[in-house]
Amino acid sequence: MKILFVCKYNRFRSKVAEGFFNKLNKNKSITAKSAGIFQGYQVTDTIKELAKEFGITVTLNPQTISENMLKEFDYIIIVANDVPSSLFNHDFCKNIIVWKIPDTNAKDKETIRKIFIEIEKNVKELVKKHT
Repeated sequence: MKILFVCKYNRFRSKVAEGFFNKLNKNKSITAKSAGIFQGYQVTDTIKELAKEFGITVTLNPQTISENMLKEFDYIIIVANDVPSSLFNHDFCKNIIVWKIPDTNAKDKETIRKIFIEIEKNVKELVKKHT
């Protein structure tokens, strides 16, 4: 099974979800990647610092979704509250999950930490359900 975590720019929420999934998932037949619907800027230093604090790895280069990419995945998890599921053609992927996690100012470290915790909680539930 292949999972794609999606947010707006692939520089925070989807990358963090991918990082937590890759850390927590013990079932190697399930893999995950992340991407954004728009070309994003690089991951901020605050995100990199918190990722290290939480013991996860985030890839630094934002990835943008393509139609070909969507064909590879069994599940699309929209991590963001600002990405409508209607953007995704259900012919490509019938399994779409929406978490609606908000974005925040990249300098607001405490709010970012709370979002990390919320994403980690959702990923733990996902891993538990699929292992």
